[in-house]
Parts: sequence; C-alpha cells; structure tokens
Amino acid sequence: MKKITQVTITALAIVFMVSCGNSSKEGNAAINDKKAELEKLKASKTKTDEEIQKLQAELEKLDSNTANTSKIKLVGVAPVTTQDFKHYIDLQGHVDAENISYITPRGMPSQVKAVYVKQGQYVKKGQLLLRLDNAIMQQQVTASKQQLEGIKTQLSFAKNLYQRQKNLWDQGIGTEVQLITAKTNVESLENQLKATNEQVKVSIEQSNTSNVYSDVNGVADVVNVKVGEIFSGMGQIKIVNTSNLKVVTNIPENYLTRLRRGSTVEISIPDANKKLTSTISLISQSIDPTSRGFIAEAKIPVDPALKPNQSAIVRILDYSAASAIVIPVNTVQSDETSKYVYLLTKLNNGKTVAKKQQVVIGEVYGNNVEIKAGLKAGDQLITEGYQNIYDGQLISTQVK
Repeated sequence: MKKITQVTITALAIVFMVSCGNSSKEGNAAINDKKAELEKLKASKTKTDEEIQKLQAELEKLDSNTANTSKIKLVGVAPVTTQDFKHYIDLQGHVDAENISYITPRGMPSQVKAVYVKQGQYVKKGQLLLRLDNAIMQQQVTASKQQLEGIKTQLSFAKNLYQRQKNLWDQGIGTEVQLITAKTNVESLENQLKATNEQVKVSIEQSNTSNVYSDVNGVADVVNVKVGEIFSGMGQIKIVNTSNLKVVTNIPENYLTRLRRGSTVEISIPDANKKLTSTISLISQSIDPTSRGFIAEAKIPVDPALKPNQSAIVRILDYSAASAIVIPVNTVQSDETSKYVYLLTKLNNGKTVAKKQQVVIGEVYGNNVEIKAGLKAGDQLITEGYQNIYDGQLISTQVK
C-alpha cells in the first residue's frame, strides 16, 4: 500500500511539471508575436513618412509659390488719420435744487395747534404754515404788559411829586435832600419802564415763535405733521424750490488738478430721457475724509421733468487735443521696453511686410488712444490680424 502511494505522488509531480512547461512556452510565444507586429508597424510608419516627404518635395518643385504663400498672413489695414481727441471723466451724480428748506420752529419744540399747508401745495416766502401751542407765552406777555402799566402809573406819580418838591424848593421851602430823593425816584422808575418795555417786546417775540412760516418760495414736498403732535423740525416739513436746479457729483481727489470752474460737463438723465450741456459752477475747497473726493456742481435749466435726487450720468471734459493722431487702443501692444503697433510697408520688390513701429501714447478714452509720437497721417495701420504676426513678416490684405 505504501508503494502504491509513492507511485501516485511521483506521477502527479511529473504531470505538474509538464503543465508548467507548456504554459511558459505559450507566454513566450505571445510576447514574440507582439514584438514582431510592433516592428512591422514601425517599418510601415517609416515608409509612410518617407512617401509624405517625397510628395512634399515634388509639390514644391511643381509650384514654387506654395512655400511662400503658406507664410503670408492675411491682415486688415486702415489709414492713420487726425481728428479732435477728447478725454472725459465718467461719473455718477444726482439732480439737486438750489433752494431746499427744511422748516424748523424758531423756538422750542411744541405741540401743533393748527396746520395751514398740505403736501404738494405751492407756498410763498413768509406764508404761515403752522401754529404751535403758545398759552404760557401769552400769559407772560399779559403779565409783562400789566407790569409795564403799573410802572407807568408809579412814574407819573413820582414825576408829579418831584415837580411839587421842586416848586417848594424854588420858593425856599423844604430841604435839598427831599428834592434829590424825588428826582432819584423819577429816574429809577424811568429805567424800570425801559427795561419792562423791552421785556414786553421779548415776550411778544417769544409768543410769535409759535407761528411757523416758510422762508422760501416753493412746493411743500414733505408735510409730515398733524395737529396734536410735537413739531421739532427734523424733516417734518420740506419746501423745494425747483426754479434753480443743479447736478451734483463726487469726484475722486486724483482729478483735482485737472478740473476748474467753467469745465464743460455733458449730463444725461436717463429717467427723464434728457441730455444737457453745462459747465462746472462750483468746486468744493476740501476733500471728504471718507470718500476721498470733492464736490462739483453744474447748473441746469428748469424742467418740469427734472426732480431733486434724480440719478444723472456726468461726463466732465478734462482734456482735449485738436488734430491729434488717434487709433484703436486694442492695436497697441507692449514689450519689455516700449509700446508698439504694426504698420503695412511695401518693399522695393512690391511685396508687403509688417513693420513693428514704436509709439508714445497719450490719453486713453473709450476705444481710442492718442498717439503723441511714432505715427503720422497716412500710415497704414494693421487693425486686424496683428496678434499673430512679427516684424518683417509677409502680409496681404486680399484673399488669394
């Protein structure tokens, strides 16, 4: 039995070794086949490349213009001209009125007893708008007047007494002290009368502060107060006079030296579909510490369509040049040392090439740039296709 087992194990080992040998042989055969196929493809590619090169060489011999034509770039060209150049500062502004009055009480805040104005009503300067509670002040006026009448009575009596004492003194009757005392009483009461009379005037004036008047002509744009409420001002009544309108804008401080009174302003008010031309009438003398800007104003004509606080687009002319060289700003390119453009130049052989031309630029506004130096009227500026050309490259303006 033991012998049979050994024979079986030996047989199994022989079968396993044969199997591994066959597998290894099959793997090597697959690798060799793929290598052979790769070499075949490489040889085919080499042959194809050689045929391509051969055909290109033959084509160049048949058509000598093919090589040159492939290097010519198609471009767009425009002649350089002169024109008036203007630079504007584009800003946002708003319409405002020269006379806007926020009505306030002349005295202390007080309760409203009567309202004589409605919102939207036209009022005149000096027109009564409100009447405030003045009961206490009227009592003071009455008391002051009564005091004044009492002093007048005392003064009349003192004057009569003084005159009698003087008559006796002239007749040698009485003493000098009595005369002086009578005179002093008259002078003292006269002074009291003057003081009391002024006090009465003050009391009347204080009482009159209960009447609130308009200090300008205009329209009552805001009337936010009712009988029984306390009137303190605080924007409760607003009178707007639109007979003098202006546009106000805040300008960054870096433009301060470029503007002056009289500078031209182009104003557009989109909501009213209005376009106006004016000049700067006022420039503030200080810089706002928060916005780092200064205020400029331009007066505009009266128009029923224009209202205070309407938005406005403001263009302020801060630079202009007559007969300037002006080109599209996108045609100007930069390198490490300068700005340049490309011009179309004709060679002696009749061919046209791109020429790199250095330029000195001035102001830029919108899509245009002012050229200070480097170009002259009549130069042929390349305006299309300039991104992919180089100095001296053959160019064409026609499709061949």
